Amino acid sequence: MEKLNSSYETIFIVDLQIGEDAVKATVEKFLSLIKENGEITQINEWGKRRLAYPINDLNEGYYVLVNFNAPADFPLELERVYNITEGIMRSIVIKIEIKKKSSDSKAAKPQVVEAVEAEAVEAEPAAEETTEAAE
Repeated sequence: MEKLNSSYETIFIVDLQIGEDAVKATVEKFLSLIKENGEITQINEWGKRRLAYPINDLNEGYYVLVNFNAPADFPLELERVYNITEGIMRSIVIKIEIKKKSSDSKAAKPQVVEAVEAEAVEAEPAAEETTEAAE
């Protein structure tokens, strides 16, 4: 039976204090791990960035964002490897829900737009009644 792949997004922050070569090696380690267990759709290396808040008294880290398709059991293994790897400051893996586009244009409208249109339709008869009463 064929395993179904889902879409995931992961971001991890590498500690810059381990050295430039070690940072590159760590990034390559995780990219190859993802390639071995799934299909990478996009890699976005943000590089050296200031952290939103200090982590272990550090203010900067090397950010990498990866979108990939993989079997459902792989993200747990990826998180496990993140947690046991020295030099990974923070990481997260998120499943991406892909919504199918509907051919019905009304179904594609946001709920807020539908509510505003409904209020406009309800207000039209009231406007006609006030115009007739004024005459």
